Amino acid sequence: MNAAAFAGKVRARETVIGYWVTLDAPPATERIARLGYDYVALDAQHGLFGYSGMLAGLTAIDAAARAAGLVRVAANDATPIGQALDAGAAGVIVPLVSTAADAARAVAATRYPPIGIRSYGPMRSMLRIGPAPAEANQAITLLAMIETPEGLANVEEIAATPGIDGLYIGPSDLTIAVGGAGPADPAVADAFEAALVRIRHACEASGIAAGLHTRSGEEAAKRLSEGFTLVTVAGDLNHLELAARTHLTVARGER
Repeated sequence: MNAAAFAGKVRARETVIGYWVTLDAPPATERIARLGYDYVALDAQHGLFGYSGMLAGLTAIDAAARAAGLVRVAANDATPIGQALDAGAAGVIVPLVSTAADAARAVAATRYPPIGIRSYGPMRSMLRIGPAPAEANQAITLLAMIETPEGLANVEEIAATPGIDGLYIGPSDLTIAVGGAGPADPAVADAFEAALVRIRHACEASGIAAGLHTRSGEEAAKRLSEGFTLVTVAGDLNHLELAARTHLTVARGER
């Protein structure tokens, strides 16, 4: 799926399902990208790779010729956002967006002048996205992460920021933001669910995608049935560990 087609699906609030990659293992990423996911997201914030790993991962996704390649960038800053886009990302997921001003800064970083501040040097992306600035501006998908107390408090204003295509919830940080002692604290389950509803309603009111990171296909299906339009299913490192543990349990006759 090319960048423009993917952006169109996201902006139309069609169902979009993706997968999360944290490992610097391009052949594995390519195999995952062939499975039929709408996108594969590379985690450049907490993932275990650098710029060369991100570049190789995006190349692997494009080689599979099915999914759009997204990058969760390291920070809401023009440099990492520009690097991800220049490397060929069809879109970026920007962390720690807490105000409408933060959202506007992310929008500016993804767009070329005169509507943004992105520096022109598309390198690999010019093979697939652009190279005309206006074309690239239209094709790029921008998801802003809601994962802080301030971000939740300002979610309606963030969702209404022109140029934001969707909000993406980081459930671990959002759980802590609503008072959790850790990323899966059951004591704040009700507050967390209420936060999800508020974010989803903000997206609906502004006509943008409501996105969420989930731990499994079952959870992803549940959230889609609730009205989320974009969901990521777990990730490579989690699934590698789960599969290894399951096979070991079976081999030992413990299951």
